[in-house]
Amino acid sequence: MDNIDLQLTLSEVTIVDLVSWIASGAMIFGGIVPYIPQYRQIKRTENAEGFSTYVCLALLVANTLRILFWFGVHFELPLLAQSIIMNVTMMVMLHLCNRVTQLNEMSTKRRAFLDFDHRYFWKWTKFRDYVQFMFVFTLIGGYITYVCLDFPVYVETLGFLAVFVEALLGAPQFWRNYQNKCTVGMSVKMVGFWTSGDTFKTAYFLINKAPMQFWICGLLQVGIDIAILLQVWIYRKNVHPISKPAKPI
Repeated sequence: MDNIDLQLTLSEVTIVDLVSWIASGAMIFGGIVPYIPQYRQIKRTENAEGFSTYVCLALLVANTLRILFWFGVHFELPLLAQSIIMNVTMMVMLHLCNRVTQLNEMSTKRRAFLDFDHRYFWKWTKFRDYVQFMFVFTLIGGYITYVCLDFPVYVETLGFLAVFVEALLGAPQFWRNYQNKCTVGMSVKMVGFWTSGDTFKTAYFLINKAPMQFWICGLLQVGIDIAILLQVWIYRKNVHPISKPAKPI
């Protein structure tokens, strides 16, 4: 009887462990899945107009802050790994968008990060300018975190900013759709994956008792995803973006 109970216990532990490994794997790699259809669409059409690169900015900043937050609060390693992989993915997306934009842009004027011109922030000509910005941002953030690591208020604020910025990652896409009154060029599959992934992620945070900042901002993220899906329905008959008025000379 004892042997049967032991075998059942081992079987249950194995199943629990297997589910845990699958959930961790989904957390690590699931975040990049929504960007695969968007990447393929941009590459196929050679047009990045429908995708807001500010989504990349939001995720790069959010995940860099989350990595720095880990040094103050050692949350689960799958979440740390997810942040590192997401940063790499966003740089790949930026590289493609930058290349496609340069192919379609008529202007020959170079806009560089080191010009420190706020009018062209995140609209730089070369991909290396985005790399330079992220290097400077990480260096400054890392130094401040190193100095303030013993201050709980700073650490908790850092954690909140990390998940809050990530929660707003859909906001630039929502705004672009609103301005264009059109969602053509945006991958609906990407937003669908966002919604399902963010729902899973929020549930994962709740089940694993992650810091409160994580699941509160997860709920906000799901709300923005649903709002973008509503835009797809509202603007379903619009096949061309609204033309922007020409600036006076």
